[in-house]
Amino acid sequence: MNLECIECGKKHDLSTVANTCSCDGLLEISYDLSEVNFSLKDRTAIPPHVWKYRELLPISGVPVSLMEGGTPLYRCKRLEAECGVKELYVKHEGMNPTGSFKDRGMTVGVSRAAELGIKTVACASTGNTSASMAIYAAKAGMKALVLLPSGYVALGKVAQALMHGATVLAVKGNFDDALLLIQRVCSEKGFYLLNSVNPYRLEGQKTIAFETIDQLATHKNANVPDRVIVPVGNAGNISAIYKGFKEFHELDIINKVPMMTGIQASRSAPIVDAFRRGLAQIEPVAEPQTVATAIRIGNPINAPKALRAIRQSNGAAESVTDQEILKAQKDLARLEGIGVEPASATSLAGLRKLIAQGTIDRDETVVCVTTGHLLKDPEAIMKACRPPIEVDANFDALYSTLSELERS
Repeated sequence: MNLECIECGKKHDLSTVANTCSCDGLLEISYDLSEVNFSLKDRTAIPPHVWKYRELLPISGVPVSLMEGGTPLYRCKRLEAECGVKELYVKHEGMNPTGSFKDRGMTVGVSRAAELGIKTVACASTGNTSASMAIYAAKAGMKALVLLPSGYVALGKVAQALMHGATVLAVKGNFDDALLLIQRVCSEKGFYLLNSVNPYRLEGQKTIAFETIDQLATHKNANVPDRVIVPVGNAGNISAIYKGFKEFHELDIINKVPMMTGIQASRSAPIVDAFRRGLAQIEPVAEPQTVATAIRIGNPINAPKALRAIRQSNGAAESVTDQEILKAQKDLARLEGIGVEPASATSLAGLRKLIAQGTIDRDETVVCVTTGHLLKDPEAIMKACRPPIEVDANFDALYSTLSELERS
């Protein structure tokens, strides 16, 4: 294994505690896969979870784990028929221990921090990263420092970070401001940064790809989807999932890499803009806005990796409005019983839009990744749904109210 720059190709020793190259390019962990002895056939009896794939993960010792991964892959036949696509699956990452996909990356990132003897880990966050980091740091006996954009983080996520002992500071700015600050703090104080610029984080998140292949084999004979659709905020997840599929392809476990498709909120969509215009670099959005707070990011740090993943896989990028996001959130819940926070629903909203445009063929098998649980953002639920109706505690009042509802 090496740390390799995605821009200049320079290799760095794994002992280096760095996230970027001297050329400012992002680093990722590269493997000599000819030296990796891994086969899914050897472990069909083992249920999917992150550490089932440890030969393809950069940790040698005992991991800091809460049994993350193994999230369900649902066949969604009602939405499949409504969208008019051949097969539709939802990979529900909200069923991880802390309720989001971040646990996959955090088990690897905190395990690496433990190997390095780190005492304090830190991150900037729109919510889910802070919750996950605080919980894994508590498990590992480390201190945790979190910077949040003041007033823009869902209560459920803040509560998780606080309960598990993190020091939480609310910055009077947006996520991008908080990330710049925490990077400087880590550099000057020697804290270990666990945002998705950390290449170890993304190694854990690539196991979404591994599990998807693992689980589709139980649904159907051909176990490679044509397309995987992912919500995009700081852009680490789509690039990590692509890396996972690519490694399985290089190991001859699968015969193709799915088309990676990234969906952003319309007022927080610099990657979509760069993709449409054929740009190599994004133009940051100064004041990103969306009801989907988890992806309210105007300057995604992993944009170069995400654009590479989309383009190399012949994928696509699209943006969706808050109204389209909230409709998809309700439909996932009411048609399929899958409860997700708003940012998660961008994958379904994007699927609908791309089908309508003709970008997605109706004969495709599609996997939508949903990234966080419904209860991560209870305030959004209460704004989107009708509140409970109060009735007097007697049968006549109840019956009368029910009759009115039936007529309405």
